[in-house]
Amino acid sequence: MHFKLKNWPGLVTSLVILLVAGGLLWAFTQHNAVTATVSNLNLRNGPGLTYQATHKVKKNSRLTILGEKNNWYHVRDSQNHFGWVASWLVDHPGSLKRVTNLSEATIVLDPGHGGSDSGALSIDQKHDEKVYTLALAKKVAQRLRARGAHVIMTRDTDKTVSLADRPALANTNQASAFISFHFDSAPADNLGSGTTTYYYHRQTSYALAKAINQGMSDLPLTNRGVKFGNFEVIRDNSRPSLLIEMGYINTKKDFSYIRRAAYQDQVAKRVVAGLSTYFQSAS
Repeated sequence: MHFKLKNWPGLVTSLVILLVAGGLLWAFTQHNAVTATVSNLNLRNGPGLTYQATHKVKKNSRLTILGEKNNWYHVRDSQNHFGWVASWLVDHPGSLKRVTNLSEATIVLDPGHGGSDSGALSIDQKHDEKVYTLALAKKVAQRLRARGAHVIMTRDTDKTVSLADRPALANTNQASAFISFHFDSAPADNLGSGTTTYYYHRQTSYALAKAINQGMSDLPLTNRGVKFGNFEVIRDNSRPSLLIEMGYINTKKDFSYIRRAAYQDQVAKRVVAGLSTYFQSAS
């Protein structure tokens, strides 16, 4: 039996459209997919750690992104379970650009405090922390730009910047690294001394913290090492991020260094060297 297809051009056109649409859909789902990087990743019923976990997915499970809010992804797994996952617990193709050199990097520098938020007060009760965090960040920025890095400052003047806006700037610009500069303060004068490097998200930020901290050991102040720190500017940051305390502003010995341009230059030099080491280790 022989059939003639009178409308075969239309059928071919329809088939081509279906194939193209299918290809676009496949490409879309591939681009909007993430992979769980931890075992028993919680799917939560809202975008935050306070929301209830409704399901767990195994490490390396592929999840389709349906939406995004506050650095959380609304996802669906292969078994049609829906929920929210933290962006820093999944691997998103292209989310962390592979940078192997400072000249390829976008680095957000965050001078702590500013404007109406003066930060801690020096031991002589005359100097605000915000002044020295900005001075230090500017020195780091100058050195980074000389090496070809793209530097973004959360502030470059004495102005108020909210805590939420600081990590948001790094997230929006997909920063290669985020560093927040601070000077510590003990409950009473002359009780604390030394520098500390803090991270929050171990998977994305510990290597950065370690690389930066290694260069601090030959500074005149004691290196207190790398520690976990629950600070909003790094907790709400999906990029490699850390917060460094470069001495105690209410300790006589530490403040004698903090106020010196020479000490700030030493710190800036070591921060840049640490960043360079960090990016080179990714090559």
